[in-house]
Amino acid sequence: MSFATEFKEFAMKGNVVDLAVGVIIGAAFGKIVDSIVKDLIMPVVGKIFGGLDFSSYFIMLSKPPADYKGAMTYADLTKAGVPLFAYGNFITVAINFIILAFIIFLMVRQINRLKRAAPPPAPAATPEDVVLLREIRDALKK
Repeated sequence: MSFATEFKEFAMKGNVVDLAVGVIIGAAFGKIVDSIVKDLIMPVVGKIFGGLDFSSYFIMLSKPPADYKGAMTYADLTKAGVPLFAYGNFITVAINFIILAFIIFLMVRQINRLKRAAPPPAPAATPEDVVLLREIRDALKK
């Protein structure tokens, strides 16, 4: 079997295609959740905790360069190469993860409920020759 044929056979297996679709949908879903956290939830949480954006919470680990004239914001300091301990950004990412994990949990839970709700398939009818052999076996036991 050639390498190309073997790879084609591997790539066309159901599990690999399903995994690829799942990764693509998961990436898109992750962007949606990221937007929900960044644009909807974090502004409300920031307002509750003093009106600041969590991404502005950081500690400078060293001073900016002497010729630095930019703003003292996370984005500007990062562009200037100043090392930052960005715990506010970490809080945002952690909340993002918790929400994403919770939504995936709810989806898997619902899928499992749907699987349990489906009745099991009826067992296949026993072939006639097997039934006759069982009758013969039972008759010989007597």
